[in-house]
Amino acid sequence: MKKLVKSKEFGVLMVLVALIIFFGIASPQFMKAQNFFNISKQIATVGICSVGFCFVLITGGIDLSVGYQISLDIVVTAVMMNTLGLNWAVACLIGMLLGTGIGLVNGLIIVETHVAPLIVTLSMMTILKGISYLITNGLAIFKFPDAFVKLGQGTIAGIVPISLLFLVAIIIIGIFILNKTVYGRYFYAIGNNVDAAKLSGVNVKKIQLMAYGLCGFFTSIGAILMLARLNSAQSSTGDGYEFNCLTACVVGGVSSNGGKGTVLGAIIGCLIVGVLENGLAIMNINEYIQEVIKGLVLLVAVIYDTMSLLKNEKVKKIKAINVEN
Repeated sequence: MKKLVKSKEFGVLMVLVALIIFFGIASPQFMKAQNFFNISKQIATVGICSVGFCFVLITGGIDLSVGYQISLDIVVTAVMMNTLGLNWAVACLIGMLLGTGIGLVNGLIIVETHVAPLIVTLSMMTILKGISYLITNGLAIFKFPDAFVKLGQGTIAGIVPISLLFLVAIIIIGIFILNKTVYGRYFYAIGNNVDAAKLSGVNVKKIQLMAYGLCGFFTSIGAILMLARLNSAQSSTGDGYEFNCLTACVVGGVSSNGGKGTVLGAIIGCLIVGVLENGLAIMNINEYIQEVIKGLVLLVAVIYDTMSLLKNEKVKKIKAINVEN
């Protein structure tokens, strides 16, 4: 119990509880059960994408192309169903293969050229944006099979959103990969010290490639659920989602410097972002003010993360000096 209370996730969870209490007092509408289910639908995509984003951050990387990965996955899946008339399940499979492929291409460029992930994925974001708009000419795509739409809009027993079940399943898979597989340990090892990981026999290139591939795979699942929920495809749909994923992960305790963080923390961070957006919207707070608040939340989280890292390094140096003396 003491270990749980001292954990970083517990502190983040307390922030989430405080936000819920605040918005519940500010607006009775917020505390309705239906609103919480609405929040779960709204955060399903960000939550699923954040699991993949978490892997990349833990290895010391970043993927700023996530937003337009979502857009391109959505557009291509929509074209497969609407224009080409493919079965929706086949179209979804193609969308997932596309997303995984984009992630692998990102990873391959990074590990082979040693160009900073920030630059590579920022460039990829622009490329994906252009391709997405070329496919749609800026127009929306509508009309999808009812069975597909139910993935994003349907419920179990008229209560639990199907998208929430997908989110829970992805969270379990993410936790399993990080905590129960050797690859999870390698992710942390690379993020903590890539040179030490190499000397320990870790195939760094392979693991980094895997992290970006998983990020692309989970992002494609989130994109497909978003398409099903919105029941329309537009090239601008994923714009800014990389910021939401980064905010969710960093707020949830995933270090932007690599080597630290958990899937559970990232999801709690995602919930904080979702509750914040929903609560501010219910209170009729100006959309631009909401953006300012979200930006400040990310800034504070990054500063806290960096200061904590510097403090830990300082403590280690002092201990090392004491041992020598």
